[in-house]
Amino acid sequence: MTSQSKMSTKYDPKQVETGRYQSWLAEKLFRPSGNQQAKPYSVVIPPPNVTGKLHLGHAWDTTLQDMIIRQKRMQGYDTLWLPGMDHAGIATQAKVEARLAKQGISRYDLGRDKFVETVWKWKKEYADIIHQQWAKLGLSLDYDRERFTLDDGLSQAVRRVFVALYKKGLIYRGEYIINWDPKARTALSDIEVIHKDVKGAFYHVKYPFLDPKDTYQGEHYIEIATTRPETMMGDVAVAVNPSDQRYQSLVGKMLVLPLQGRHIPIIADDYVDPEFGTGMVKITPAHDPNDFGVGNRHNLERINTMNEDATMNENAGKYQGLDRFAARKVMVSDLKDQGYLLRIEPIVHSVGHSERTGVQVEARLSTQWFVKMKPLAAAALKNQQTADRVDFVPPRFEGTFTQWMENVHDWVISRQLWWGHQIPAWYHKKTGEVYVGEEAPKDPENWKQDPDVLDTWFSSALWPFSTMGWPNENAADYKRYFPTDTLVTGYDIIFFWVSRMIFQSLEFTGRRPFKHVLIHGLIRDEQGRKMSKSLGNGIDPMDVIDKYGADALRWFLSNGSAPGQDVRFSYKKMDAAWNFINKIWNASRFVIMNLADDTTATLPAKTTWKLADKWIISRLNQTISEVTRLFDGFEFGEAGRTLYNFIWNDFCDWYIEMSKQDLNGNDQALKNKTQHILCYVLDQTLRLLHPIMPFVTEKIWLTMPHTGKSLVTAAYPVVHPEYTDPTAEKQMQNLIELIKVVRNSRAEVNAPLSSAIEILIKTTSATTKQIFEDNQDYIDRFCHPRKLTIASDVKAPKLSLTSVISGAEVYLPLADLIDLDEEIKRMQKEAAKFASEVERAKKKLANQNFVAKAPEKVVAEQKAKLTEYQVKEAAAKQRIKDLQAG
Repeated sequence: MTSQSKMSTKYDPKQVETGRYQSWLAEKLFRPSGNQQAKPYSVVIPPPNVTGKLHLGHAWDTTLQDMIIRQKRMQGYDTLWLPGMDHAGIATQAKVEARLAKQGISRYDLGRDKFVETVWKWKKEYADIIHQQWAKLGLSLDYDRERFTLDDGLSQAVRRVFVALYKKGLIYRGEYIINWDPKARTALSDIEVIHKDVKGAFYHVKYPFLDPKDTYQGEHYIEIATTRPETMMGDVAVAVNPSDQRYQSLVGKMLVLPLQGRHIPIIADDYVDPEFGTGMVKITPAHDPNDFGVGNRHNLERINTMNEDATMNENAGKYQGLDRFAARKVMVSDLKDQGYLLRIEPIVHSVGHSERTGVQVEARLSTQWFVKMKPLAAAALKNQQTADRVDFVPPRFEGTFTQWMENVHDWVISRQLWWGHQIPAWYHKKTGEVYVGEEAPKDPENWKQDPDVLDTWFSSALWPFSTMGWPNENAADYKRYFPTDTLVTGYDIIFFWVSRMIFQSLEFTGRRPFKHVLIHGLIRDEQGRKMSKSLGNGIDPMDVIDKYGADALRWFLSNGSAPGQDVRFSYKKMDAAWNFINKIWNASRFVIMNLADDTTATLPAKTTWKLADKWIISRLNQTISEVTRLFDGFEFGEAGRTLYNFIWNDFCDWYIEMSKQDLNGNDQALKNKTQHILCYVLDQTLRLLHPIMPFVTEKIWLTMPHTGKSLVTAAYPVVHPEYTDPTAEKQMQNLIELIKVVRNSRAEVNAPLSSAIEILIKTTSATTKQIFEDNQDYIDRFCHPRKLTIASDVKAPKLSLTSVISGAEVYLPLADLIDLDEEIKRMQKEAAKFASEVERAKKKLANQNFVAKAPEKVVAEQKAKLTEYQVKEAAAKQRIKDLQAG
């Protein structure tokens, strides 16, 4: 053939990948087939935030999705992989504000409309980058259906959901303590807060009694320890536990608030833990969620002492205008000067920080919108007991989901931002009446819309169905592709996103959002550390692709770990991935170079097959079966290992090498038969590999004889039971075992393959004798014997290297190269190895659990193994005796 001219002598990813993705798009290969007879299979992409470029975690996540959808497409499903991006409210706004700050501008300088316009420009800039990255990774997305969480259709869905939950009493507005980000000046939900250990202190402060006659333990004050003296100006009480005998007599007495002079009572409340500290705590309802609860129970005033940016306000008296941490220093200094400070005790404690801006979060009294979570969570948990449940892979993550749902708090959904879905609530300018609706009031001049926007997760929770056209339940895609089949995501957003999609989908569609949720881990560096800017250990996937190609990165990511486990990135693993593809490239090039012009990827008549042919077709069949089964179970690492072993060992190292004899011989019929089998096995192998490494498989497939325009839509291999041949596999394994021991023995005594040697094979089984005699041409080619003897009555020469294999003993009489003592030691090692295998098999068969539960075939295989190793052990021990006898 002349096709080999199209393949370079070495795998070059740039040459292979350039232009390929664009041609796939031009041919519209990623669209659903539209075949109404085919079973639909849909996946929605977890929408990346338009905050920046994709990282390795995104590459891993999307590679797994692409593998799933490519395989299903090839298997004949009507597949939809829907792309899109998330507006990512607080994260994107923070990025844009940081960019503006470098220009000396704030969002307030621009005003809301101009600022939002600026963010839309940012969105376009980063959406373009993400599109380029998706293309580079080879993701088979249907761009015709791409969505954005702020597009018109999704905005309508968000309004519909908000209004429906409000009317049902599941959305409410109220004044509560929430997590506050003073830099972004917005509320945060609990799961947007990251806790970090920081150095702090307990400040032990005197709180004097108002009545000069009151004392405790001989002192005219009580001792209060606080980590946050800057909130003292908001103190309205000191609380003790009602069952704490130490303080019963103090309840009801009044104290004087240090630095401020306000009078505050000592109250009793079950919230106080008598075992913690002194068992006395200051109560600051506007600055602590627990204190807020205490304040409500005792009708205490709520005094907020901070502004939105965490500077002190007018309620902080002389400290007004100071930043919270500066105020702390000044207050501590004043407490000391005025004789209130008893001591400072350094501590390390866990403090909440904003996930997006990194600043320390404040617990702040604020009027916000909330979702009442208990009924929604209960419905989601109940659904897990039905046939419409969501299956978590691995199953242990269902426990994470359940635990969160069982302990859920109401969800604060309002954000004091400008970028996002503005809350569909209006307040009447004169009466204060609240109107909530999908459309603005008919007399907008009399109303003012709530300036807040919704939490990003509120819109992304609707992603699996809002992207399909909901709330229009007659939308074609909604009817055809919802519920979706598989969601792929990291374990770090089970709370944030997976849980919310489940309860919102059940509430609004009555169905689960997806059948499976495949949870993967995080990508770490070689030392197992999380990749981060601060450590400087981040890896840009696009840089990896530039060096190794997308297929090598995809191969590494697909084989990185078991489901749910973290994976460590390393350049050594990338080198190995590139080497594997280079092996495939070179093997394919050899095959294509040796095909005739009329060779096709079809199998010749079975009657023409030799042992090696029967073996490779049977091994291919087993590989198809295993890879399909493992893909169905999302065990991609195991599927990769199965493919690797078949390609590298069975196909490249053995069958291709064995085929050279037929290809270089004079028997044209034999040559023609081998060409067809090589072409067929390569074709099927490329199809199996295509979902993982689409670029290189497509390039090779288009270079060889093929039918169809692209592997993207080619049929995925299926199992042909008639090709499974356990006998041929066993016989070939016997032959390979012989060739390996001869080669290994040669290597041990430095007898190169180029030097012909005598080989004596004593067969202990008629079948083995027949196999070796029928395939003597392979033994001649791979073992290079000067003289070959195959018989059941072979006498072992005194000084010969001995190997025990299934059904035979192999002797290499190399007297000049053998040390008798060393040979006895070597055989003793062999005998010990066989003995340990015998012991292992015996233990397995003695395990009643294994014998009772394992499939009959597996138990039978184990029994056969035991017999085989017992025979090998006995033969090795006999040979040791013969050598020792001299």
